[in-house]
Amino acid sequence: MVVSEVAEKLGLRVLARGSDRPVSGGYVADLLSDVIANAAEGCIWITVQQHLNIIAVAQLKKVAAILLPHGNLPEASVLERAGKEGIFMLQGDSDAFVLCGRLFNLLSTST
Repeated sequence: MVVSEVAEKLGLRVLARGSDRPVSGGYVADLLSDVIANAAEGCIWITVQQHLNIIAVAQLKKVAAILLPHGNLPEASVLERAGKEGIFMLQGDSDAFVLCGRLFNLLSTST
């Protein structure tokens, strides 16, 4: 399943459109060093962080998308950079726990 399909099935808003890559799983962390050390390529990274550094980390780890919980909305410069770098930025209204569970259920039933 690719990012756009996940976004549609989970009712997520697309804040910035990136490369529509296959999703391999999910990862939840707010410490950038933790994401750098542990996130898998192709995952959807759920974080409350909203600054430009998340785009650099997403590129480094080749994540499929960044998902912001609680309806969080980063500054326009972050969304612009995400689009320019081909990183999907998604937004969900639920908290990270709920989004993680919904993502897990979706991906585990699609195989």
